[in-house]
Order: sequence, then C-alpha cells, then structure tokens
Amino acid sequence: MAKTTKVKKKITKAKIKSSPKIKVKTVSKSKEANKGSIKISKTYIPKDTEKYMCEKHKIYFRIKLQDWKKELIKANNEALYNGSMDDNSISADIVDQASSYTDKNVEMKAINRQIKLISEIDKALVRIREDTYGYCLDTAEPIGLKRLMARPVAKYTIAAQEKHEKNEKVHADD
Repeated sequence: MAKTTKVKKKITKAKIKSSPKIKVKTVSKSKEANKGSIKISKTYIPKDTEKYMCEKHKIYFRIKLQDWKKELIKANNEALYNGSMDDNSISADIVDQASSYTDKNVEMKAINRQIKLISEIDKALVRIREDTYGYCLDTAEPIGLKRLMARPVAKYTIAAQEKHEKNEKVHADD
C-alpha cells in the first residue's frame, strides 16, 4: 500500500511539472482513506432515496469536480501552448494580423472564463470538506441532486439564484 501511494505521488508531481502554467494542489490518497473506506463504483449516480449529501454523494461530487478541473486545466494548457505556436501577428498582411489578434482575443476570453470556473470548482471542493456543499449559501436549504448534477458548482437554490440574478440586473442598470 505504501509503495502505491509513493508511486501515485510521483506521478502527480510529474504531471504538475509538465504543466507549469497552472499550479495544481494534490491531496494524498491516505487522507481520503482516513475519512472512511466508503467506495463507490464508476457508474454510481446519486439517488433521491439516499440521505441527502451522505458520504457517497460527497465522494461522487468530489470526484466529478476534480475530474472536471483536470479537464479544464489540460484544455487551458493546450490552448495556451497551441496559441503561442500559431502566430500570424508577424505576417506582412494586415488582414491576417487583425484576424490573428481577434482569434487570440476570443481564445483568451475563453481561457479566462475557464480559470474563473476552476476557482469556482476549488470553492465547491472546500464546501465539500466543510460539509456545506449541496446547501444554499443564502437559505441553507438543500440545492437538490438534479441541480448539482447539472451544475456541480451551484451555490444557491434556483429561487435564490433567480433573486441574485435579479439583484445583479438592478444594480447593473444603476
């Protein structure tokens, strides 16, 4: 068991070194094992018949969020690498330069949105650790499994989210 933990740590360190643009925090498997030996299958889907935000639900959403975060980091790193390789800004044709600038601008906006999403994923992972995940930050009511399945970083119930969006719109008009 100790050897596999060391191997996993070495592999994650190697992955981090290969992508220097975004730093990733890794949690050792031994900490997760101390919480309990609850295991879920890869095909597990949370059910309404189970107690809301039981350990199985937390493990499921933690894995889902971590996998999503890894995908976003990988996509961002590839986009940044490929974007630096494809450079028409030194082209003599001004139309090519303008097109290249527009493409890079759109790509950087997408990367920035993904970085914000990674931050939201990190906050959701913290809420899982603090046992507040799945509950509305305003009302403390359960958000609901269906909503969390569709949007794992959801912080509010649908009613509270609508209220926040309405307030944002009102303040944006000021």
